[in-house]
Amino acid sequence: MIRNSRDVERKSSAITLSDMEIFIFPEIIYSLVLANIMSPRIWAWRDDPWFANIERMSPYQRISRLKQYIMNNYVFNLDLDTWGLTTKERELARFSDFISEETLSQSNALFGYEGDKYYFDIDIRTHFGLDKYKGNVIPYWKTETVEAMDAFRYKPGYRTGAGECVSLATLYAAALFIVARIPLQDIYLMATPLHSQNFIDVDDGILTNNRRLVTRAMWYNGTAISAQARRALENERITVVSHLTGFIHTIYEGATIDEKAYDHFTERLEGFLKTRLSDEIIDNFLRHTSDMQKCFQVRWPVRGIDHYIGAEKAFAYEYDSPYMLSNKTRGKLLSQIDSEEFQKTPLPRRIIMNDLEDWVRKNDVECKNPDDLERLKKQFASECFESQVAIEKLARFCTVVPRLPDAKAKEFILSQEPLGIDSNMSRGEIIDRLEDIRAKNDTADLAFYAYRDLNRTDAEPFILAATQRNPVSIEGMKELDTDAVIRRINEMPAESIYGEPGRLAQPDEAWNYRRGDGVEKAILLANIIHNRRPGDGITIQVIGEKVTLEAGGKSYDFRSGKGLAEQRWSI
Repeated sequence: MIRNSRDVERKSSAITLSDMEIFIFPEIIYSLVLANIMSPRIWAWRDDPWFANIERMSPYQRISRLKQYIMNNYVFNLDLDTWGLTTKERELARFSDFISEETLSQSNALFGYEGDKYYFDIDIRTHFGLDKYKGNVIPYWKTETVEAMDAFRYKPGYRTGAGECVSLATLYAAALFIVARIPLQDIYLMATPLHSQNFIDVDDGILTNNRRLVTRAMWYNGTAISAQARRALENERITVVSHLTGFIHTIYEGATIDEKAYDHFTERLEGFLKTRLSDEIIDNFLRHTSDMQKCFQVRWPVRGIDHYIGAEKAFAYEYDSPYMLSNKTRGKLLSQIDSEEFQKTPLPRRIIMNDLEDWVRKNDVECKNPDDLERLKKQFASECFESQVAIEKLARFCTVVPRLPDAKAKEFILSQEPLGIDSNMSRGEIIDRLEDIRAKNDTADLAFYAYRDLNRTDAEPFILAATQRNPVSIEGMKELDTDAVIRRINEMPAESIYGEPGRLAQPDEAWNYRRGDGVEKAILLANIIHNRRPGDGITIQVIGEKVTLEAGGKSYDFRSGKGLAEQRWSI
């Protein structure tokens, strides 16, 4: 029984899974992880030859193997047309009883959050392609289940599966558990206003970043991939951390995550994001922060005599070379540069990288220690007009302080039954366990809504989501009259992207992938009719294989193989 409007909204949000819904109801992030764990799709990966003998590999090797599989089979997608558009006013009206616009604007990118100066510089709406719409228009950006990710293969222009960042993060979490056998307690999901990634508590730590992985060494290597991975944690605060034990959220006073688990995560993440200064870190910093290269030069012997070259010129040669400016291969890189590129005397007002590297090797420098930084500045600040800025940026490169939800400001509430699932359990045992604790664990209960199983859930949230938050199918058939709509729907293959009994696609999923079971086709038609004639009473009745939709005095019949229990829905 659905108890109140918040309960309806939360359960329907677990079905549509938009970024904003996840922000407001953070428990549904992990409900999708559990839905993906319940799905047979990822369990089938275990039988793929790609994962043969994976149990013999080290944890890092297993994770790397999984990463390549995901790279091969999924692409990142943030197309605005996939799940359609809504407006700020509509969503604010929907959630006005739960959260204020001011609170939303502080932490949600769709309602005004732009993070640090970086996001003002890139102009968020232009960055995401929203500049062609009025300022109140925002995307749904629905997070996909693994089935919806796989079904992108049916869309024109896609050869593989696809998904946005939260979809990839939740897919990774489930696959790490099922395929790579990483315990769930070692996987933490992090959501910022504009991004989602995971921290895996293995070795020195590993971050997932969309499809890729970032190790601690990669975090500091200064490449374009690491720069992309660093962007969210450098420029945004972490709004939600979700874990096997619960969640902690920036704006909510209560936290359900285990306090010790959160403390452990905080310590491990902070350790991942800081390193001591070394000559290699200096080189990597300049590769990462190219605008600071003009403050530096490299000394190198040409025919036995010291010569000098601007750092920006030296780094430019890395692009077409297998060698890098780091000390290990510096000689091979610089030997490829014509001698006329070098000068016989030092370039004025530039720090000589060799001297800085020598000084750092002899002096133990902690980047966040003010005294150490002051010594560093005193030694080299006079060399370049912007050297103070360069050294401060170098310090920030070495140490990123994650802006996590403040544990001291939270009340940790451990009222939920533990999920109690581990990698020794079969898929069936996990589903049985989650079913058993639904009344005692909200996330387990919501997992069945994210799983879209109408034999195990109330139908009202599913129908509410289907007829209120599926604009793409409405837009796609707006030029067709009702008879043409019915013909178009009947022409679609009678197959669901969700293969299991009881599980149903939402109308926009059926429309995007041009297929659906008879029940899904009936709900798709109901969404169209409800949008065109909201005053018409619509009923859908399911009895065995027969599905009947009645609207406006007309009746439409479909056949279903979903094995749904007898149902009757009014819209």
